[in-house]
Amino acid sequence: MNAWLGVVSAEHVRRGVGAGIAQIGHGKRAGLARMAEGDILVYYSPTERLGDQVKLQHFTALGTVSDSEIWQADEGDFKPYRRRIRYESIRPLPLREVSSLLDLTADAHWGYQLRRGLIPLTPHDRELLWQRMVLS
Repeated sequence: MNAWLGVVSAEHVRRGVGAGIAQIGHGKRAGLARMAEGDILVYYSPTERLGDQVKLQHFTALGTVSDSEIWQADEGDFKPYRRRIRYESIRPLPLREVSSLLDLTADAHWGYQLRRGLIPLTPHDRELLWQRMVLS
């Protein structure tokens, strides 16, 4: 089982959680294809809405990839690829509460990797985020 960090605005994360789906990289297939059934996906939202200048910097959702199917949705001119995710009930977690504890943020220039939109998480970070976010 692998764990992944998806970088998506909180508004878009909420839509995905409501629909039980994941969409990464503005609907591209490549990021979703890296995931396998049983993998963990954690969303980090740098902002509330795409294009916002005000920072949010929260981990906003956590779930498990529930099958191996990737499909293309049809929203008129927009045809994003998606996967089914079984989301956990969580509390949003501010980055500032765990930044000193994560492998992800250990390097001074850690934020550059977020531009890729989907990055692997270490087992340590997967466990720490699960413990801090998932409601029992």
